[in-house]
Amino acid sequence: MAGDKVLVLGATGPAGIVLLRELLHRKHATIAYVRTPSKIPQDLEDDPLLEVVQGTMEDTASLSAVIATAYIIVSFLGPNDMRSPMPYPGYYSLMFPLMREHGVKRILAMCTPSVAESNDNFNLLVNIFIRRIFKLLAPGAYQCMQNVARVFRDEAQGLDWTLFRITAIPGESDADSWKRDREHSTYVGYVGDKDWKYWTNRSGLARWLVDTVEQGQGKWVGKLPAVSDRTTSRK
Repeated sequence: MAGDKVLVLGATGPAGIVLLRELLHRKHATIAYVRTPSKIPQDLEDDPLLEVVQGTMEDTASLSAVIATAYIIVSFLGPNDMRSPMPYPGYYSLMFPLMREHGVKRILAMCTPSVAESNDNFNLLVNIFIRRIFKLLAPGAYQCMQNVARVFRDEAQGLDWTLFRITAIPGESDADSWKRDREHSTYVGYVGDKDWKYWTNRSGLARWLVDTVEQGQGKWVGKLPAVSDRTTSRK
């Protein structure tokens, strides 16, 4: 039986910290599964709605225990090395059986537009730079994202998954910046749509993610939406 918390993976990066701020602001009981708890800001660690658990993705017992407390998972796990092979696809292969075991059906996970989707429109920057030049310059990161998408498509049967694709994510993670930037309007659709931009403010992204958590399954189950700002300039 699923738990009652939102489990956040990748919670110590700037995007993960901003997501924690948004979840706690909206009174969601949250668990952050992290390698280095000291990277969680003190003001968040002091919030009674947040539980910080130290562990690694390779520690199956600890990972299973935190999944058992959750009803939904939001993951910012992603490349941190541009050339070397990365373990993230394997982490999801490990997680999916644990989710089924504990009755956790919903997962939202980060991806990039380097992964093509059939509804995407042609976009010069994405098609030439991200999907061709990026593949040559950063083969580890590129292949990691391709394999993450493959694992979700091939191994997440019976789970309500969404891979949200983002490019640049400007914005700071401190409390004042989060309060200001969460007002950013967010576009969700496909690469190359007329309203799609090359950037997604972190706080605007966090607000959309928590909206999606609160709305249940939604229209993006089993899909790879491209998420961006609606604004005309980066801030």
